[in-house]
Amino acid sequence: MSTRLVLVVAAAIFRADGRVLMAQRPEGKSMAGLWEFPGGKVEKGEAPEAALCRELYEELQITVDPETLRPISFATFNYESFHLLMPLYEVTDWVGEPKALEGQSLDWVRIEDLKNYPAPPADIPLFEELARRY
Repeated sequence: MSTRLVLVVAAAIFRADGRVLMAQRPEGKSMAGLWEFPGGKVEKGEAPEAALCRELYEELQITVDPETLRPISFATFNYESFHLLMPLYEVTDWVGEPKALEGQSLDWVRIEDLKNYPAPPADIPLFEELARRY
């Protein structure tokens, strides 16, 4: 039996003080209340970097140059109805102040505190990777 592959992109958006921006999934969405990296689905024919820049503008109203994105790692996770593949990019340069445009809560989190945030299963290994690297 084949499983549908879903490609999403995510951003570890770092402030100058080293904290990373996390978003809490709003009520009414699957996995509501869990904390994740901002990002979203890659549309058909769209490059992952372009998708991430589009999603960050739609979700947070910040503008990111795709040339400044730096790949950090990726997550792969087999959910019940699909298989998720999620590259995670480092973002340290953007224009605008992040605003929660989709009803999500936002928080700037110290890397060592990520483990205290309930998260979707696919994100947890990325939290651990950031703790090792930063």
